[in-house]
Amino acid sequence: MQEIFTKSMARNIYYGGSLFFVLLFLVLTFDTHKALPQRDNRANLTEQVAAGKRLWEENNCIGCHTLLGEGAYYAPELGNVFVRYGGKEGIKAFIQSRPANGIPGRRSMPQFNFNAEELDALAEFLKYASEINTDKWPPNVQG
Repeated sequence: MQEIFTKSMARNIYYGGSLFFVLLFLVLTFDTHKALPQRDNRANLTEQVAAGKRLWEENNCIGCHTLLGEGAYYAPELGNVFVRYGGKEGIKAFIQSRPANGIPGRRSMPQFNFNAEELDALAEFLKYASEINTDKWPPNVQG
């Protein structure tokens, strides 16, 4: 083995390593796209779920909550709230029970005053999110 590290050796390592990682990236991308239809719950996507997602975005729920690990960490994870609160009725009851002006000195979830149709849509969206195969995320029922 040579004792001197030449420019051509460095170039070969750079190009060889770059090629290896580009190929690895392509293989992993292909594998992910192949696995998505079995994991992403697209068969249960309805117009009501889409309406719930729009409500989620319009009211900036992700500004406080996380959903499937994405979002702010101020409030609880909602990826498993459907299971935690015992279904759609439990979710709707919790959202409706929020105080109008919160607890003094403490930031709490605001009262959004959703109508029955909006509550159903939001609960349906959270049900849909809970049925996505997340490979056991979140790790516990509390979120």
